[in-house]
Amino acid sequence: MKSQQKFNRGFVILGAILIQLALGAIYAWSVYTRLLVEEGWTRTQTQMVFSTGLAVFAVVMVIAGRMLPKIGPRKLALASGIVLGSGYILSGVLGAENFLTTLLFLGVMGGSGIGLGYVVPIAVGMRWFPDKKGMITGLAVAGFGFGATLWMALADRLGPLGGGELLASIGISNTFIVYGIAYLIMVTVGSIWMIFPPEGWVPEGWTPPVATKSNSAGTINFISSEMMRTPQYYLILLTFTFSAAAGLMSIGLMRLWPQEALTRAGISPEAAGAAATLAMAVFFALFNGLGRIVWGMISDKIGRKKSIIIMMATQGLFVILFQWMAGNIYTLYIFAMLIGFNFGGNFALFPTITADTFGTKHVGQNYGWVFLAYAFGGIFGPVMGGKLGDLNNFPLAFTVCGILCFVAVITIAMVVPAKKQVEKQLSKTEIRIKQTSIS
Repeated sequence: MKSQQKFNRGFVILGAILIQLALGAIYAWSVYTRLLVEEGWTRTQTQMVFSTGLAVFAVVMVIAGRMLPKIGPRKLALASGIVLGSGYILSGVLGAENFLTTLLFLGVMGGSGIGLGYVVPIAVGMRWFPDKKGMITGLAVAGFGFGATLWMALADRLGPLGGGELLASIGISNTFIVYGIAYLIMVTVGSIWMIFPPEGWVPEGWTPPVATKSNSAGTINFISSEMMRTPQYYLILLTFTFSAAAGLMSIGLMRLWPQEALTRAGISPEAAGAAATLAMAVFFALFNGLGRIVWGMISDKIGRKKSIIIMMATQGLFVILFQWMAGNIYTLYIFAMLIGFNFGGNFALFPTITADTFGTKHVGQNYGWVFLAYAFGGIFGPVMGGKLGDLNNFPLAFTVCGILCFVAVITIAMVVPAKKQVEKQLSKTEIRIKQTSIS
């Protein structure tokens, strides 16, 4: 107990960033796809590995939330590193050209490793930084966004980041092995500082907030089964689903549509392809990471719900306008930054609104259920965008997702604290106790 009280909570930030940098491996997948196609894969197969990783990530995160209070954050983070690193290493050892083994070890096993560890820095960070939940959550998940740029840049040349020669020098299979070892080491080191503070611990000089109309986290802690019986859960889930659908659809089309739009504007296919790659791999990815930090800090100042409303309203506008902005290189880069910035905000704001609405104590378990929205949005958005793209109607895909963002403004605005419902349940329990004592 005493050693925990003397613990420097700044190390939690360091550990969180190390872990999330490694877990961001999944967003670097696109850097491998060209080489895999050259090895004989179909484009559908490359997307199957990516989609499988995302889906397994979201599902396993629910399981990880249930495991967190049983085995503790440090062991769960360590398990994450072992599973993730081993998945990449085994995929490389067995050969990247083998679709089935790569699907199994990199998609399923790698996705499982990410799902096991993702919630740990969020849950631990919120416990150590109750005074700055938005900021710490943003920092904890920023590494996930920046990780994609880091691993892509090291593996291959990416515009101004350049210099990456790993794939060219050692091949894709050996790159998997090297990255697997790096992920294992980074998550293992980061897990050292993944511990909860003592029960009842608060930062020196900080007073827990009094419950307000937008925040009941200081007084009520829901377990997952209680949370899932409230309308607030489904409103937050819907909001996140719409936002994830728009963001993941944009990621899926960030190369295809700009390349087509720029070519129509008279730019050569080679230059259009290079610009589209730069928009996704650099501008979108970097601002995706930055948005996680900045939106988290903004939400500490103005509140989670108001932040999500602003983020969703502007994202709806940006996504709709992108169908025209993608036809000019400069506006393409600007809107890639804007959409990436708002997309990153999801991963700082939805964990914290989950904590504000249902309590911080069980956020590790509860956020896993909220994060299922990422899987729902990840299926709907990219698939809808791809189908409309096959019909040569990319603009309609952006319009639909932009409208969904505006609908998300309405759904999140309807979220109110769940405290009153709990009070009603408590009052009914008290009545039954009194009636029992009288009889």
